[in-house]
Amino acid sequence: MFTSLGLLLAALSLARGVPVQQGPSRSKVLLVSFDGFRWDYDQDVDTPHLDAMAAEGVKARYMTPAFITITSPCHFTLLTGECAGRQQRLQPGDGKREGLKTGSIYFPGGKAKYQGEEVNMKLVEPAVFNYSNETNWRENIDTTMEWFTVNNLDFIALYFGEPDSTGHKYGPESTQRKNMVKQVDRTIGYLRQRIRESGLESNLNLIVTSDHGMDTVIKTNEIHIQTVENFTFQDIQFELLDYGPNGLLLPKEGKLERVYSVLKDAHPNLHVYKKEDFPRRFHYANHPRITPLVLYSDPG
Repeated sequence: MFTSLGLLLAALSLARGVPVQQGPSRSKVLLVSFDGFRWDYDQDVDTPHLDAMAAEGVKARYMTPAFITITSPCHFTLLTGECAGRQQRLQPGDGKREGLKTGSIYFPGGKAKYQGEEVNMKLVEPAVFNYSNETNWRENIDTTMEWFTVNNLDFIALYFGEPDSTGHKYGPESTQRKNMVKQVDRTIGYLRQRIRESGLESNLNLIVTSDHGMDTVIKTNEIHIQTVENFTFQDIQFELLDYGPNGLLLPKEGKLERVYSVLKDAHPNLHVYKKEDFPRRFHYANHPRITPLVLYSDPG
C-alpha cells in the first residue's frame, strides 16, 4: 500500500525521558518491530503503555515505509537503511566489525548468513508458528533481557508477527485487530517492566517500530490480469503477482513490447511500467533482480 504507514516510538531513557548518558559501558539498542502496525492503530484503542512510552520519549506521527510494502524488504530497510532497490545484501552481523555483539529473535533475515557473517545469537520461529501467542511473546522478551545482561549483547532485533496476521485475516478495522493492538500494548508494558527489573533502563535505547501498515481491500475491486483482453501467460517466462499490491513480470524473449502494450492501459487502477521508466521516487527498479515489467495497483 502507498499510504504513509507505520509507528515509530523511541524512548531514550525509560526512567526520565532524556537521552542516556554515556558511562563506562556503551549504550545498548533494542529494536522491536510489530509487523503491520499502522500509524493510527493506537488511536482507536486504549494503549496506556504505548502512550506512557511516547510521553517519556519520542513519538513520530507516522513514517513512510520503503517500497515494496511487504514484511521482508521493509525489515531489511530498517536494519540497513537501504531501500529495496539498493539492497544487495542484508548485514545483520556487521556489528562484529566494530566489536559489537548482536542478536535476532524471529527478525526477518536474522537466521541467514550473509557472505559468512551472522548474528552472535538468534532464535528462529518454526515453519508452522502461531504469531499471536502472548505467552511466547513474553518468553522472547525474557530471552532478550537474558541476552543483554548475561551474554552482554549490544544490539538485539526483536520481531512480533502481529497485528499483521490478524489484520490480514479479519481486516484492519475489525474488532479482532483492535484486540490485538491491546495485546501489543500489554506487551510493551511487560517489556518496559522487564527492562527496569533487569537494570537496563539507564543504558538501553529502546526503539519500537513497524514495517508497514494496511488498507481495507474491497474484493470486487481486485484486478485479475488474466481477464485482460489479448493478455496470455503463454507470453510470460516468470511472474510474481499474488503477493500484495505489486507485481513483477518477465516476458519471454521477444514478447516484452506486446505484453507491455496489452497491460499498460488495461485498468485505471493498475500502473504498468517498463523497468527503466519506473518512478524514481520508489527507489526500487534499479536493482538487477527486478524484472523488465513492474506493476502496482492503487490502495483499496
